[in-house]
Amino acid sequence: MQHSFLTVRDLLRYAVTRFSQAHLSFGHGNTNAYDEAAYLVLYTLHLPLDTLDPFLDARLLYSEISAVLDIIERRVTERLPAAYLTQEAWLHGYCFYVDNRVIIPRSLISGLLLERLWPWVNAPDALTSVLDLCTGSGCLAIMAADAFPCAKIDAIDLSTHALQVAQRNIDNYNLHKRIMLLAGNLFEPLTPRRYNLIISNPPYVNDESMKNLTAEYCHEPKIALSGGRDGMDIVRQIIDVARNWLTNDGLLVIEIGNERNYVEDMFGEFPLTWLPTDAGNDSVFLLRAEDLPLRKT
Repeated sequence: MQHSFLTVRDLLRYAVTRFSQAHLSFGHGNTNAYDEAAYLVLYTLHLPLDTLDPFLDARLLYSEISAVLDIIERRVTERLPAAYLTQEAWLHGYCFYVDNRVIIPRSLISGLLLERLWPWVNAPDALTSVLDLCTGSGCLAIMAADAFPCAKIDAIDLSTHALQVAQRNIDNYNLHKRIMLLAGNLFEPLTPRRYNLIISNPPYVNDESMKNLTAEYCHEPKIALSGGRDGMDIVRQIIDVARNWLTNDGLLVIEIGNERNYVEDMFGEFPLTWLPTDAGNDSVFLLRAEDLPLRKT
């Protein structure tokens, strides 16, 4: 079959058209058809992902054109998120291995970790222990290890398949001595101890929203998305016992996406602090240990 494409520009234009015509859903790293097309074209051609202009008019080999057309077609016909096609996801300059055993890294907590959770954590180098619940790919645990260089990180997930991906990422960042992976349901696999900081990007999508997920999101593990009728099933469990695992001055930080109304309905008696993120002030909240209930064990 003879291709009518010659250059990177030709393929980029074609990809944008195909993606737009197919009404693809974005949100797994890119937010629009152009950025998604540029990423997939550059990745497939083994070109720097941040350098498009110098290559736009480069003439391509037949095999290169075929490879790009193939990944464009898979993106459209299989509705796979780009990260699953390339098996990599970028988050604030960090590159993580991903496949369909984990949700694609996009947590808004990541941006807060870049700022070392300042000003809520006023002495980041003094933190010695962090717990990451529902770690998935391990992305937040890895970023927490950088943000708090003196801390040991425990990272827990119910999915042993997800933990296999997390271990690969931890090894890639040479953090196996600082991050301990544990399999189990939330706090269940822990031995008694206290953490300066607990972070979590738990499953929080409510049942109604789960019914309306686009095809791209349906490729992700349901266990990592579904939070029950109001999206708060896992959040409730965390808040109920988190005080037992925090130091007296410890902090709990939880991401809940678009579910702020449900959070305030369920936990309105707590002094919730909503943290500023790239998506606004409605997606991540903070609670101090002193404001949480202490449960008898």
